[in-house]
Amino acid sequence: MWLVQRLPQAGPRIAWPKHLARWLPALPALLFLAVFFIVPVVEILQGGLYDADGVLSVAQFARMTHSAVYIKVLGSTFWIAFLTAALSVLLGYPVAYLLARLSARSRERWLLWIVLPFWTSYLVKTYAWMLLLSRTGLLTTLAAHLGLIDTAGTLAPSLTGVLIGMVHAMLPLAVMTMLPIMRGINMQLVQAAQTLGADRSTGFFTVFLPLSGPGAAAAGLLVFITSLGFFIVPALLGSPRESMVAQLVISSVLELFDLRFAGALSTVLLLCSIVVFFVYDRVVGLSSLAGEAPERRAGSGGRMLPALIAVGRIAGKLSFSRGREHAQGGLGLKAYTWAVVLALILPIAFVVPLAFTKQSFVSFPPELFTFKWFVAFLESSVWQAALLRSLGVGFATAALALVLGFGASLALVRLPSRWRKPLFAMFIAPLIVPRIVVAVGLLYLFARWGLAGTNAGLVIGHTVLAIPYVVVTLSASFKRFDWRLDDAAKMLGASAFTRVRTVLLPLLAASLGSAFLFAFIVSFDDLTIAIFVSGGINTTLPKQMWDDIQLAVTPTLAAVATSLVFLMVFVVWLSSIFKRKSY
Repeated sequence: MWLVQRLPQAGPRIAWPKHLARWLPALPALLFLAVFFIVPVVEILQGGLYDADGVLSVAQFARMTHSAVYIKVLGSTFWIAFLTAALSVLLGYPVAYLLARLSARSRERWLLWIVLPFWTSYLVKTYAWMLLLSRTGLLTTLAAHLGLIDTAGTLAPSLTGVLIGMVHAMLPLAVMTMLPIMRGINMQLVQAAQTLGADRSTGFFTVFLPLSGPGAAAAGLLVFITSLGFFIVPALLGSPRESMVAQLVISSVLELFDLRFAGALSTVLLLCSIVVFFVYDRVVGLSSLAGEAPERRAGSGGRMLPALIAVGRIAGKLSFSRGREHAQGGLGLKAYTWAVVLALILPIAFVVPLAFTKQSFVSFPPELFTFKWFVAFLESSVWQAALLRSLGVGFATAALALVLGFGASLALVRLPSRWRKPLFAMFIAPLIVPRIVVAVGLLYLFARWGLAGTNAGLVIGHTVLAIPYVVVTLSASFKRFDWRLDDAAKMLGASAFTRVRTVLLPLLAASLGSAFLFAFIVSFDDLTIAIFVSGGINTTLPKQMWDDIQLAVTPTLAAVATSLVFLMVFVVWLSSIFKRKSY
């Protein structure tokens, strides 16, 4: 009753047609994405298909096929992305299986440690692996002593270093993608198979593995398409043999000033993204991105059986036991999960002591203890400007993305079911399309509008990237919302705006806080948009790190990276508080 009593008297209302009123909340987000996402992507297609005279031509695409270098880079891109997806799914499948069997409280604790390295800056993670895998790095030295590599060899730059860095970045994404599907599987089916005489491995192999196949396929597809647009890891941990398409795009724009060839390269990535997007929807459905188990497609996981047979046997032997151990996961599986979590966290933690070294160069073990590198970071006018700009743009992006995403999510639950899928696909499309494609498209657009190098251009570009995260976060919360409260307010005469202000916003405050933090992280950590849009003098913090890290690995960079790690720990901690309050 307290909620009803607080409702103010309804004022004059505009009599919108019912079907139009349901679309109104989504219109701002739709218009924003149409102008700053669809139009730039279409311009990329035009840029690659037309020559300087405006005549339709495939010369830029023919240029790729006529040069062995471009063919090799394309092949390397798809091969590295495939290996990253396969390894991420294989290594993450047992972890997702354990988390799916745990209680909600235990699962939340595990996810906290998995989410932390996922949201940590790619630059910080890659910087850590550079220190660990270099010729004098800790892991390279250890591998040489164990005879795994030649004493004169190195783990980076090499394909091994690239795969280590990319799998480390993508493994949490694979786990979090497979987890909702695994949680939706009825474990009584496995128990029934064992009751009928199947052993532990057979029950897992014939029941659970086929039903979880769509989740593994979804994880593999998402990791694959995300990996296609990588350039930080291969640039810093790889050699020229491991170059990827995104590196060619950046080089074509910033060094060769060849926007048409960059558009053609981006078109190749875009077409691959569309194909993977279509396959993803056919295999598991777009609703899985909002945390829903797949419908009508569960049985199709049997087609994934040959690809996942090894994981199935291992997980079955480690995890299937009876009674209490069966419910909580086997000891072997827990030990494996601990090893994976430690592998995700330790490289990041390795950077922290290096920020307190007394030496003017990076070495391990460091000579502790001093704060002079943090002082150098905070007193530097260059770093100060980059930090303040990143914070300002991040907060502006989070606020704008939250407003647009809230309206989009509200419309998704109010519209008829036939419109939800295409609308949801539109809102999460920036999550599917590689960021390098979006960045090049925005460069085309902002160059004409005079937004290149401005804070407004950065906020717009980052908002395009952040909207999918806000929509996915809020969509899950709207599905759990008790809409009878909104109906009660409506029957008492409250207008739509009043119901949003007095019912929806207070009750969804925790989810709104989480969505705001996710949008802020997306903006604060972005490098791709910043490279093309931020301008040459005043940069963002990731862009400044990118510029410095290519010149030298210094203790000041370790201090910056450590500051970002502490910031990310704080943000993830706040997000976990909001998440607990939302239930």
